[in-house]
Formats: sequence, C-alpha cells, structure tokens
Amino acid sequence: MNNPKALLRSLKSLSGPFPPFDVSLLPKSPGELFLEWLNLAVENDVKEPHAMTLSTVDADGCPDARVLILKNVEGDTFYFASSFESRKGRQLKRNPKAALTFYWPQLGRQIRLRGTVRDMGDEAGVADFRRRSAEARAVALTGNQSRELVREEELEHSLAEQRERIGRNPDLITSNWRLYGMNVEDAEFWQGIQAGSIPGFNITGAKGIGSIAGSGLEHPCFRFFIFKKWRTIP
Repeated sequence: MNNPKALLRSLKSLSGPFPPFDVSLLPKSPGELFLEWLNLAVENDVKEPHAMTLSTVDADGCPDARVLILKNVEGDTFYFASSFESRKGRQLKRNPKAALTFYWPQLGRQIRLRGTVRDMGDEAGVADFRRRSAEARAVALTGNQSRELVREEELEHSLAEQRERIGRNPDLITSNWRLYGMNVEDAEFWQGIQAGSIPGFNITGAKGIGSIAGSGLEHPCFRFFIFKKWRTIP
C-alpha cells in the first residue's frame, strides 16, 4: 500500500475481548499488581510478557530506548541486566533515572514504571551472568553492545572465539556484567476496553491517584488509569 495514513487507519486497535478487572481488588503496591497481571499474561499465552522497554537519557538529555528482559521483581524493585560498558550502562551511570514499559495487546494492558536504577554490585552481576545460557554468555563476552557492526563476519568470528573460551572454562565470567534494580517511584497501569456500542466520547478515562475508595491501595506513588474507548453509534 502506497498510502501509509490509509494503512495505519485500517489497522485495528483495542479489538478485544479483554479480561475483566475489578478495581476494588487492587493490592497495596505496584509490584503486587504487576505480578498479578504478569501471571494473567502468562496464562493467556501472551508472547514474551517479560519483555519490556527500558528508557534512559543520554548526556545531551535525549531519550533512548531498547527492549530488555525482566529478570526479577522483589517488592517494588524491578531487575534487569546489561554490561556497564553498553550505551544504556553508561547512561545509567550518568543519570540513574529510567522508565520501564510493558505492553500486552492481547489483554489490552500497558504498564508504565518510573524510578531510580541502582547497580546491585559485583557479586550480583557475577551471579546473574552465571545463570545465563552458554550462548547468552558468549554474546555478552563479545562486548559489542550498542556498537556499530561493520561486517557480520566480525560478530560470527567473535562469537566463535567466546564459545571456544566457554567450552574450555565453563566458569568464565566478565567483570563488566551488571544486575540493575529499579525502585519504582511512579507507576501507571492502563486497562483498555474494546470498542462498544454505547454512545459516548471517542476516548474517556477515569484516573485514581494515591488511593482508590474501597481498594486498600496505599502506595503514595501508585496511579491507576482505566481508559475506555467508545464509538458513537451513527
């Protein structure tokens, strides 16, 4: 199609059906609600529900983003790993403020988290590195994250070398691998509702900040959003 506007307008969004969500049953922290939603995503066969977008800021104040895998959730701390020599590692060292975004279209749900990232230290980094598969360790040992690849053969050669090194020494580690933890300071949970036949506005929403009556929600930086998408009957 030569008309991108027409193509984009033809694509469906929030088509549903989506699972129900009872606001009165909200837990007391964003970490708890995230795990509830994550388990539901797994039960509904959402592809890679642990994949998330990590957003950081560079030295010029420009935003940067990439997709990573969530490693763990403890309380309201979300964990991910990377080399501290990568672009994101350097950016987090300069400015530890970051954001995580999850989107599960099959459920009509989006989660936005913002907070401060902390390097969990050498021991945690080594432990995470050793839990990675041999192939994932080989990729990390190439040390080419965020760098321009001139020729594909260079990557294949480097990977072959690292696989051989791991084969000779399965306990091989790299000192630049880090486990990071982001403590959530601001959380937004978004639940879409598929288009219905009730007349109304194009988009309308209800928002609760800090607490929702009858929900037991007490986390001071926890915001809950429900956006409903309506269409007017012609």
